[in-house]
Parts: sequence; C-alpha cells; structure tokens
Amino acid sequence: MSHPDHETHSNTSDNPHFEDILARGLASPSRRMILRGGVGMAGLAMLPGCASLATAPAPVQALGFPSLDKSLLDDVVLPPGYRYSVVHATGDALSAQLPAYSNTGAETDDWSNRIGDHHDGMDIYFVDDRGRYTDKDTARAVLVVNHESSADAHFMHSAGQTSNGVSGKKFSQFGDWDLGARPELEVLKEINHHGVSVVELERGPNGWRMKADSPLNRRVTAQTPARIAGPRAHLKDVQSQMVTRWDTAGTRSRGTLNNCGHGKTPWGTYLACEENWAFYFQMTSGGTAVPALEAVTRRRYGLPVAAPAASQTRGNGQGWHTVSATDDRFARWNLTAVGASADRDFRNEANTFGYNVEIDPLNPTSAPVKRVSMGRMAHEGATCSVPKAGQPLAFYMGCDARNEYIYKFVSTAVWDPKDIGGGIEAGDKYLNEGKMYAARFDSNGQGQWIELDIKDPKIANYAGFKFSNQAEIYVHTRLAADAVGATKMDRPEWTAVNPKNGEIYVTLTNNSAANRTPGRVDPANPRAYMDVDGKRGAGNPNGHIIRFRESGDLATATGFRWDIFLFGAEEDAGDANLSGLTARNSFSSPDGLWFSPTTGICWIQTDDGAMTDETHCMMLAALPGQVGDGSKVTVKNKMVVNGAEQTGTQETFIGATLGEARLRRFLIGPKGSEITGVTEADGGRALFVNIQHPGEESKSVKAMDSQWPGNKGYGRPGRPRSATIVITRTDGGVIGA
Repeated sequence: MSHPDHETHSNTSDNPHFEDILARGLASPSRRMILRGGVGMAGLAMLPGCASLATAPAPVQALGFPSLDKSLLDDVVLPPGYRYSVVHATGDALSAQLPAYSNTGAETDDWSNRIGDHHDGMDIYFVDDRGRYTDKDTARAVLVVNHESSADAHFMHSAGQTSNGVSGKKFSQFGDWDLGARPELEVLKEINHHGVSVVELERGPNGWRMKADSPLNRRVTAQTPARIAGPRAHLKDVQSQMVTRWDTAGTRSRGTLNNCGHGKTPWGTYLACEENWAFYFQMTSGGTAVPALEAVTRRRYGLPVAAPAASQTRGNGQGWHTVSATDDRFARWNLTAVGASADRDFRNEANTFGYNVEIDPLNPTSAPVKRVSMGRMAHEGATCSVPKAGQPLAFYMGCDARNEYIYKFVSTAVWDPKDIGGGIEAGDKYLNEGKMYAARFDSNGQGQWIELDIKDPKIANYAGFKFSNQAEIYVHTRLAADAVGATKMDRPEWTAVNPKNGEIYVTLTNNSAANRTPGRVDPANPRAYMDVDGKRGAGNPNGHIIRFRESGDLATATGFRWDIFLFGAEEDAGDANLSGLTARNSFSSPDGLWFSPTTGICWIQTDDGAMTDETHCMMLAALPGQVGDGSKVTVKNKMVVNGAEQTGTQETFIGATLGEARLRRFLIGPKGSEITGVTEADGGRALFVNIQHPGEESKSVKAMDSQWPGNKGYGRPGRPRSATIVITRTDGGVIGA
C-alpha cells in the first residue's frame, strides 16, 4: 500500500463529492438490525480466499486479550501470552547455492533468488499428501508474499543507493531521484526485489518454518514473463495497446511491480495487485511528442508526458532507465517514443502494468497472467465474494490514491466447486470474461454499481477522453469511472468480506486538505478537520472504514446499502472522534484488512504518519456487527484553510460503537514500520503478519532509526529488514479468542 505522501493525485475529474446529491435529503436506514455477538465461521467450512456462510463451530464471542498500550519500542509488541518468530526477511536466500544474507549490502547477485523487500499482502495455500492444493489445514503449505516498494533500497547496497556520483544518501522512487546515472548491479537488485516470493513452509515441533531448497520456492520479479489475458472479443484491441520492442504482438509483458494488497481465488490461486507502478517510468529528451489523447491518460495515471526540464535536478523514479538505452532490462523504463513505431521502443510499456496478476503457487512452471478484464488502476486488493455454486463471482477492488474509486468485477462464468485446484486454467474461465463496475455512494445510505461499458453514452460521449472501443476501458479504467460519475473516495485500499454475512469492507486510509474541506465532504467521506497535534495537517488525516451489503446478497447486484464501520482518530480529537475511541484502541490510517475464517475477527492494520509521535503502526482486532446496526449522525467539521477557519456539517451513517470490549489493539510494530498482510494456519492458532519497512525514516545506512529484526536475534544485526512473522499463543490456543 502506498504511503500517505506517495500516491498520485491524478483524479482531476469533476465527479461530485455529493454536493449535488445532498439536496435530495437523507433517509435514515432501517435500525431493526442490532449488534450481535457471533462474528465468525470456522475455516474448515470456508472456500479459499472467500467468506463462508456455512454453519461452523465456536466463533469468537468476545476478544480474549487485553488491549495494548501505545508503544515506541523497536520491536513487535504483543499481549501477554503471545509470542512471535520470524519466518523470513528481506534478502533471505531461496537456494542453498546462495550464501546467507549479510545485511551489509555486499551481495553481488541480482536478488532474483532472495526474498524480496517491503513485505505486503500475502496468503497461505495448503498442500495435501499428493502435493495438490487443498482448502483444508495441513502441516505443509506455500506462503505467497507481495513485495511493494524500493523506497528504502539503500539498505541493500553497501553504501546506500548511488547516482550522479553520490552514495549513501536517502532517496526513493517517489520524486526524490537526482537524475544521475545508476550502477547496473544496484538497479538489478532493485528491479528484482520487487514482485512476489513463493516459499514452502513446514510445520514441525517448533512451529512453522521456511523449507530451504523446496522445488516450490520461487520469485516472480519485475522481469518475469507474464501472459496478457482478457475477454476474447476485445483481446486483440487490448494487446494492440501493449506492443513493445520486447513483444511486438503485445501478448506478453515482463514482470509485476509495486504489489500491495492481494486476492485469493476460490480455485486456489493468488492475485498480486499492482499499485503505485507509475512512478518507475521516465522520459528523456528527444523522440516524438506524446499524442494529445495519450497525454490525457498518462496524466490520469501519474505518468510522465515529457522529459524533466533542463533546470530540474530531481525527478520521479529510481532512474532504472539510465543504465542502458539498448539493454531492454533497463530501456523499458523509458516511455520516450524514439522509434518509428511502438514496436521499436517502449512507449507502451506502462500500459502493461496496473493489473491483478494471477499466480499459481503450487505450479512453479506456470507463467503469471495479467487479468486485464479486472481493469487497470492502482490496484489494492481483490477480495472474492461468497462463492455460491451456480452463481457468478464478484471481486472487490480499491484504487489506492486520494479521490479514486471502488470497483468490482463480476464473472460471466458461474461458480463450480469442482474447479478448486484448477490453477491458471480456472482463472481463464472466471477472470477473462465478465463485467467491470465502479461504485457510487448515494446520500440516502444506498449505492449503485455503474457498469463500465462502451455502450453507455456517458462513456462513449465522454468529453474528457475519446474511447474508441471496450478494450480502452480495460486499459484506461480510471477515465471510464470518471465518465460515469463514480464517487471519489479517501484513498480506497484493502477490501475484505465478513465471513458471517458476506458484507464488504473497504479501508479509506486518509485524505488531504486539498481534497477534504468542510465544503468538499460527502456522506461516504464526511470528515474535514485538523490533526490535533499538527503532525499530519488537515483534511481526513486519520481515515475510516466503509462497508456495504449487496442487494439480495447477490454478487451480480447493481445496488447496495452502506454505512461507515469505524472512523480512525486520536482519542482527544473531539468531534472528529466519531467512533468513541480511547487511548486503548485509538488508531489512524487503516490500510490492511482481513477477516479470520476461523474466528470471524476483523483484523485492521495501519500505515500511519499522524499518530507516530505517540505510537508505531499497529494491528487491531474488531468484532463487527452489520450494516445498519448504528444510526444517522451529523458530523461537525472545522479546519483552517489558507489561514481562514472553515466550518460545516455533514450527515452520514455510522455503525454501532464497538467500545474497548469489541475493538482492541493487538500488535504494535517496530519503529518506522507499517503493519500489512495477515493470514492464518492451524485453525487460527498461527497468525502470519508482515512487518514492512522498519526504519523507513532512516536518513542513510549510517543513521538508522530501527535495527529490527536483527536487534531481536534474527540474522546479522545492523540494518532493518522487512519480514514475515508468525504469532502463536504460549498455551496453544486460537489467536484472539
């Protein structure tokens, strides 16, 4: 998931923030649904990656641990009776042929056989005694982990990143590169530590551990060949937009990049979601000018339309293209049209990123597949609806940037449980043909899914971009959502499905004063206020979680009912603390989100910059009710804009207050880290969690803010490393119960 200051701000459409809807009045939703104690269904009744409505034993009725106090320790803090161990960390070797990671940056290999960096979304895939995928717990499994970013890539180089003759200086891919040439080995390390790690795990007497040299261990990097797949009727038109010098037919692409949230399919494959991929591309001087229509879509996705100005000393990206103009491994990151046609250069390379990428964890010979039918955006999560035999499947997705949209893809094929274990072939069946929708949240607590179809006059006649065919909607999805009037949201990130009732939850991480003022709020994004300690400024600095229920509980529904489950806030935030948070459960910037199939606990993970003066990022456990269990409320907003105080009110719908009994702080991470990615094994008795970018604010390799996990005995001490940990109870019980 993107960090608050890193995501694009490219939605310049005039889609409403509800000002034009409010005049219609707010209708209070029914309150006949009340908060209930049961919150989950057991994992054995659940199909992989999706919620189950089947009867299951012993859901959690109450949280069985004390809420943590805030922490600034450089360690993973857990409640009494819990412990953790590291499963793997950045740089760990996947092959015995490679030496153990030095944690000094001295490695001379290109990183394609080491665990990647910036651990993010992940999931677990159990293996039966015949070596096949099973949705039942076993003692053998494959863990698949996304690797998001290279914002702290200096930790993997001996003296830090080098460009323009300067080394050891902190810089990142997000607008902080000094335009100098980059050394080849450094760039190869950075390219290859992106992507996905697939590793086999074994459960032994001492718990779960990575199995060295398993034939299932592999990396999918930013260079791994992938197939381009989409609807049969439009595939040729899709591929024509992906023609490059590397593949002049546009049928294949290379690699996956900036993978954040993820999805797990009912048939047992992994969806790696490509999020902030746009920042890696550059342009250089020379070449032909970007055509006007192409410039529109590039700007909408945060891509360059010209080379940096001669006076500019810094730019976006990692400078990967500077290594060589002729070696395609590096030249591909330059979007300049230097050839006579698109098959002579890489002007279309960016069109091959921004998709959900399907990977079969148990088939190391299968190529990843980019599922174009699910749209192109800053993908953050792809959570499946409740699978019902004989009915289509829906996948819910957020586009992670401020003022972007929530989407769903509905398959044409209907679910057949016989496809469990069907691998990429099953993915071709369910994920190539279907319909894409964008969400509109109405002021009466209802909402609409608007299909993104070229036959819609709002798209066909859209003044902002001339769509020629349906294929362009798949590749320029954001513009199609602009055209139909989808609702701008406060950074939609992870999606999750409640295993009790099939309701869909989406984290809205935060928004800035540029987008959220008292005059620019709406019922689904109702707050505009000042961060009380000034650390994050104004707007919606602490974020919230929205949820909705499909009409008739159908994946194919075009209507839904919504409310806001939780508002993040500091406990002393006054009117902004709408969920009644206290010092024991206050949180900010919700990001990762997942429901345990065993307990039904909703795990909430944060990627925060507003409360980090008081506590590091965290993971909380929540026991949710259901849409409509709360009430209509009036939000009082106040903030200072350009030196002048602005005030206003906004009506919205809020879920029942959870209180300290039903919302507790379970984990706090090391200094500078983000908590992201969670899955479980052993019937909820082992919980896997990712710790991303500890020490993120370190200025250089000689001035580090964190030394975790080396300071706690894992690997060589010194530089911080992202890692996957596994949490267990000392008494062997179910996590959270």
